[in-house]
Amino acid sequence: MDVNKAKTIRLQIKRTMENLEKNNYGVSYVNLISDLVPLFSSLIEKGSVVGASGSVSLSESGLIDFVKNYDCTFIERYSPLYTKEELHEKNMQHLSSDIYLASANAITQRGEIYCVDGSNNRLAALLYGPKKVYIIVGQNKIVNNLKEAVNRVKQLAAPANAIRLDRDTYCVKHGHCVAPLFDDKHLMSIPVGACEKGICSSFLVLGRQSIKERIHVIIVGEELGY
Repeated sequence: MDVNKAKTIRLQIKRTMENLEKNNYGVSYVNLISDLVPLFSSLIEKGSVVGASGSVSLSESGLIDFVKNYDCTFIERYSPLYTKEELHEKNMQHLSSDIYLASANAITQRGEIYCVDGSNNRLAALLYGPKKVYIIVGQNKIVNNLKEAVNRVKQLAAPANAIRLDRDTYCVKHGHCVAPLFDDKHLMSIPVGACEKGICSSFLVLGRQSIKERIHVIIVGEELGY
């Protein structure tokens, strides 16, 4: 990467981390994806009960493979053999876990976290339940403000995830949301009944937290996920 561009990104990361700390988040930074497992191994206690959301970022991070082989109890959410009832039970178990791993769709330089969910299990765990939440994000998910966060999901994250999940949605066919841009006249331009098979059901903005450092954001100095 060009040295000047890299320095600019580092300044943006620094500003983001400072504002996350002001909003009562724990914050860490690693240069490389390969640095994540060594960092996380210093943060997790043996015997912990660990849950995780579905996430391309987590899959690419190596953390899921790590916790599966660590001295902890990992609540496996994904199995083709699970019934709907069994999957629901796994998601409920996440809410009482010691540690919950997730990613976010965007982090603003103002220290806000933006997430969009289809089944809402991730949002539930972010808001309440797990004793500790670790949000893993690549530098590609840092944006200036919430308007950019919303548009990032509509133009990139949601279409890419819908393609990955093999959904028959508007964004799969056109490369962007049916309501393509943030609309100041309508909060976040949430489409009304326009996408029957969409993956975007709930929209969450996390601001200043009342429980200091319950949520810990780990920023990676590389691209990670969508």
